[in-house]
Amino acid sequence: MRIQIDFESEQHVLVKRKAADLGISVAEYICRLVERDLAQTGPGADISAIFGIGDSGGGDIAVDRMGVTAEAIAARATRR
Repeated sequence: MRIQIDFESEQHVLVKRKAADLGISVAEYICRLVERDLAQTGPGADISAIFGIGDSGGGDIAVDRMGVTAEAIAARATRR
């Protein structure tokens, strides 16, 4: 099945970079993220992963909120 997703420019760059780093297509990267999210147990994702960004040296969220958020999500995904 095909689906169209609109990213902001910065998000698109980050998604392409992450997929390239993993050696997979953008579509495969997004499918893996969806699969991982659907496999989570409980009511939803742990929002503390995003709110704890400032404590983990993840950067200045006021300046680069999308980049810092993407880094936090990627870091959490690699911990699993």
